[in-house]
Amino acid sequence: MKSIINKISIMVLGVAILASCTDNFEEINENPNAALSVPSSLYIPTLAENTGDRLYSMFWGGDMGGNWAQHWSKVQYNDEEMYQPRNTVIETTIWEGLYAGTLQDAKNMYETAVTEENDKTKGVALIWHAYGFSILTDMFGDIPYTEALSAKEGINAPAYDLQSEIYPALVDSLSAAVTYLNGGGTIDATADIIYGGDAMGWIKFANSLKFRLLMRMSGQVDVSSQLTALMSQPMFTSNADHAAIPYLETNPNTNPLWNTVVFGVREEHRMSATLIDELVNLSDPRLSVYAEVNADGEYRGKPNGINSVPNDDYNYTNVSGIGEYYLQPDLPGLFMSYDELQFFKAEAAAKGFIGGSPADFYNSAITANFEWNGIGTSAPAYLALHPYSDVEGIHLQKWIALYGQGVEAWTEWRRTQVPTLTPAIDGVVNEVPSRLNYPAAEQSLNSGNYSSAVSRQGADVLTTPIWWMN
Repeated sequence: MKSIINKISIMVLGVAILASCTDNFEEINENPNAALSVPSSLYIPTLAENTGDRLYSMFWGGDMGGNWAQHWSKVQYNDEEMYQPRNTVIETTIWEGLYAGTLQDAKNMYETAVTEENDKTKGVALIWHAYGFSILTDMFGDIPYTEALSAKEGINAPAYDLQSEIYPALVDSLSAAVTYLNGGGTIDATADIIYGGDAMGWIKFANSLKFRLLMRMSGQVDVSSQLTALMSQPMFTSNADHAAIPYLETNPNTNPLWNTVVFGVREEHRMSATLIDELVNLSDPRLSVYAEVNADGEYRGKPNGINSVPNDDYNYTNVSGIGEYYLQPDLPGLFMSYDELQFFKAEAAAKGFIGGSPADFYNSAITANFEWNGIGTSAPAYLALHPYSDVEGIHLQKWIALYGQGVEAWTEWRRTQVPTLTPAIDGVVNEVPSRLNYPAAEQSLNSGNYSSAVSRQGADVLTTPIWWMN
């Protein structure tokens, strides 16, 4: 008993001492040099790097982008090329990566900007909001949007919104972003690794991205008046306006393609016969930029989706590798380019959505892409050989120009279906995928909303078309 009393006395004394020690604890232990909150501009580098690293990851942009668009193929480890994507990549890199990374950071940036009363960084945050959600819905179709990122409000199982409703909401977000960017506040030039604090650069990106989204919707909704109105607004006018992350020459800030293929020695990523054959057929000088010659000094691609590789026909030495230009450690990662916008304008003009000459937009798109690839002087001769003809010609040239941008290349191919692609030879499905499966975790953690989305959109399989494809 005496031992127990002694222990209780010690405990009481300890509590008293602890109480006295914790009086004014926050004031005593406050670090005078610590930032109380992250300034809104400081979110920009993280947003750019996290988003760019995911888009250009070989496990997404390569395996389920460049391979599915048939720009690249693989001579080993090619499950994804045969339409067997890994759930871990879908769940961690794409779904969780964009929701918990890009989109949560964009939300935090916006809320911080509200506290700062900084309209310009509100605008930047809304651009990232629209960009991140547009990529997600393009991958899956219907996704959580209205109730997403609402765990603090007690929503841990968010409902899925229709893609047909998400797209107009994203367009509205970009319009709001432009309004904010024309308002008060500043963007820290040092933190802004994309436009150096120039609000006009972000305005051009917002409007150019808006043009992209409207063109994606154009097969389902009449967007001609909105596109026409955009033509009088600031958009990209040259390659200098690209929205891109400026990667560096040394790790950990190198381009993911270089980091995987060169630094990581993952040389199974090679050229697709589909692209090689098209470039040879067109006498396209981009061939020597896009690809390396094989061991025999020839440009040779591999048909997509052959199961048993490497073999005598297709292996590391007789299939062309990716061109040196695209394996530079400091090659910028494009979020959206000037030539992509010009191709959209050419299509819009050809379809009568906007005024202007389709040929002029087509010519400027190809010229800009040649300049991006370091062969600008070859553009006039190429255009003389392949002048503007029709919408299909625009789409073919756009497919070629999107080389190295695997996610966007596959997404645009799904919309245009140009060129005609032969599905993977040994693929587990007999057509090029139209979407990604939802992450497996959604079936258990958000089963009710997952089931509702599947019943509306169609089976949760790779071949179910998303809204703007119908």
